[in-house]
Amino acid sequence: MEYEYTGLIIGGIVLILIVRMIIGYWTSKKVETTVDYVLAGRRLPLWMAAPSIMATWFAAETLMGSSSEAYQYGFAGVVFDPFGATLCLVIAGIFVVRLARRAQYITIMDFFQHRYGTAMSVVGTVTQIITYFGWTAAQIVAGGAILQALLGWPLQSGMILVATVVTLYTLMGGLWADTALDFMQMFLTCAGLVMIMAGIISSVGGLRELFGLAGAQYVTPGNEFAIWPTSDDGYYGYFGMHGLFFYIAAWLSLGLGSIPAQDYLQRTCAAKNESIAVKATFVAAILYLSFGVLPPLIGVTAYGALGPGLEGTQTEFVMISMAMKFLPPILTAVFIAALASALMSTSDSSLLAGATMFTENIVKPFKPNISDKTQLLLTRLSLVISGIVSLLIAMYASTIYKLAVLANTSILVGMAAPYLIGMYWKKANHIGALSSFFSGVTSWVILTFYYMNTYVLPIAYEGEMMDDVVWDSIYIASTPAFFISVAFFIVVSLLTQKQNPPKALTDINGKLVDTKNIFAWSKALKGAEE
Repeated sequence: MEYEYTGLIIGGIVLILIVRMIIGYWTSKKVETTVDYVLAGRRLPLWMAAPSIMATWFAAETLMGSSSEAYQYGFAGVVFDPFGATLCLVIAGIFVVRLARRAQYITIMDFFQHRYGTAMSVVGTVTQIITYFGWTAAQIVAGGAILQALLGWPLQSGMILVATVVTLYTLMGGLWADTALDFMQMFLTCAGLVMIMAGIISSVGGLRELFGLAGAQYVTPGNEFAIWPTSDDGYYGYFGMHGLFFYIAAWLSLGLGSIPAQDYLQRTCAAKNESIAVKATFVAAILYLSFGVLPPLIGVTAYGALGPGLEGTQTEFVMISMAMKFLPPILTAVFIAALASALMSTSDSSLLAGATMFTENIVKPFKPNISDKTQLLLTRLSLVISGIVSLLIAMYASTIYKLAVLANTSILVGMAAPYLIGMYWKKANHIGALSSFFSGVTSWVILTFYYMNTYVLPIAYEGEMMDDVVWDSIYIASTPAFFISVAFFIVVSLLTQKQNPPKALTDINGKLVDTKNIFAWSKALKGAEE
């Protein structure tokens, strides 16, 4: 990718990297306990909590990934993110945040530990740690791809640099470093998106001309803005039951799959109090949707601005190409530097999430008397190991958007039902939760191969990559697998009430959680705002 002002862009990226390292060192001075490190001491105000929640997902798949998918499939290609991610924030804000914040959870697995037992907590922790490796790897791939495009570096060299920097500053400052950087990063990224849109509109002569550029490679003209299956294109080219399953999966993968995820819970439980946690979630939802639709809009207009001939990995640079085409050099440098920062923001969230769960939900259940100092040391050591493993996975990753979405899909089929239903249903028990997890994951794997061999492969068009066939099968299978996990959870829980009496919903200290005023619109309990 040739660009006259590449040096200016590199200077901006280097500046961002230096700032992140300085903030990582500065915030390390605030870290005295494990709660300081993983939850910023539960002291985040609204203006820090909301951008931090938004930044949890607003990275590679939202910017580079969604613009690429929109260029190919129109707005139907980005139902996963940003629309599904916004749905997640709305549902969680209404039904989950007050209870989770009130229970003083440090990790999402604290719920599973206290509500069900150690087996479900450990199984869920291992699953989430594995998914975070994939999530982090997606961001590392994107960061390395940017450096490859701008400097001509080997992709692996760029990924090593990104992984090293992210691991180092998160190692130092934990969530304090993350949230301090999130505010800066969200401001720069969102301002850059607005500038690109303004630059395109100004260059083409107005909004009418802007929408006149819209199109998508694999969508019938006129359907590029449809976010539902159409009679011409179905959903991703699939019709009938299979198209419907794919479409439902697009909404649920992040819409429900991200709710029982550690990185989101970590941000809301770090808020100063219960009301701020709720408000921050809804502010983040508004911001996420408002700015999250801009990358796919840029993607569909790129079809006319850059031409319809981009192929393969070229489409993942649509956002960068549009910035170079329509922004002045200095603003291009600022935006791409902010984009690199956004990738790092999600990387640090997932690294910290996995490390936190390892010490809290695998080490502590077996060593309950571990000192806080030792726990903090183990969390930091786990974070370094997570960074190394994620980098190794990134070396073999081939796609940004799909790799990121897959992480949440795996949580959806195994953990969404025990978490969301278990918060409210008193008859939920440990055996029901375990059966829900294993039935969901097992049926997902079996159905993936079934749909791939009986439906997806037979209708694949000539020349279609096997990689795409596999991804499509994975998504189609996730919908029935999720409903199977729900059915097993309810039925098995009801059948095993005597053998395995349900536990009450308790907080981090084992005390009963007050279940009054638990919805978003409810008034906080007395003392919850202290």
